[in-house]
Amino acid sequence: MTLHFDEAEIRRLLRFADLIPAMERALAAFSAGRVLQPVRTMLTLEEERRYLGIMPAVTEDAMGVKVVSFYPGNAGTAVPTHMATILLSRPDTGEPLAVLDGRLITEMRTAAVSAAVARRVAPPAAQVLALLGSGVQAKAHLEALAAVRDFSEVRVWSRTPEHARRFAAEHGAIATDAASAVADADVVVTATTAIEPFLKGTWLKPGALVLAVGAPRPTWRELDDDAMRQSLLIVDSRDAVQKESGDVILSGASIHAEAGELFAGTRSVPAGRTIVFKSVGLAVEDIAAARLVYDLAMVR
Repeated sequence: MTLHFDEAEIRRLLRFADLIPAMERALAAFSAGRVLQPVRTMLTLEEERRYLGIMPAVTEDAMGVKVVSFYPGNAGTAVPTHMATILLSRPDTGEPLAVLDGRLITEMRTAAVSAAVARRVAPPAAQVLALLGSGVQAKAHLEALAAVRDFSEVRVWSRTPEHARRFAAEHGAIATDAASAVADADVVVTATTAIEPFLKGTWLKPGALVLAVGAPRPTWRELDDDAMRQSLLIVDSRDAVQKESGDVILSGASIHAEAGELFAGTRSVPAGRTIVFKSVGLAVEDIAAARLVYDLAMVR
């Protein structure tokens, strides 16, 4: 029988304590070549406003596909910018196991991957977190990063100041301008629908970690050339960012490693370097997260 998991059931089952190590395992397998996954197919329905993505992947214990709508034009409305459905199947027989709502999985796996990277490379004594963006990814990153570092101060900036003030009031953060948010921050998250760079490399504290999860299109950017070129660049997938990330493509920044290589111990990062982790989101993350939800449901 094919099961169905709606968002409420996924929220009940899925925790960052389980999801973060699951993302480490999935990306280590991906970088080791043990995952079959093409770069996503993205159909442009309306430039800068409406897109449809198709994301299949096959791992050793799961197979599936996510169909995701990316509607940046929904930003600031009651309708999410990302909505998705995931079909999870057995890789040995092809039998469908479950159909899962993919909105929350997309939200949580993105933040969990960032947290997994932060656990490996963020300054051990990191105290200040800067969130550039005040939407669902800012909230998810705040929760996920709290699982790997103990921040004493959280700052938030949004292109809509009222959104930043509301986020700050709800989460005990400080709403401020972008430059002030980044100044002396140990970890910086960029999670916006920006298409032009707004984070300047001159703002970054030496040794800071930037987790860049917005601008998932080849002509869009969040980080300027200084931020990209002066930093050690880690990515989720070399192939994917070289086709999908304007921050990587347009800056010409050199890629040091994939996150999965760090998790597997095949690559390392020199201490004290400023690091940018650029993620565009991978199907293997969605399928691994969906399999985790399925397995958790089976034992509870």
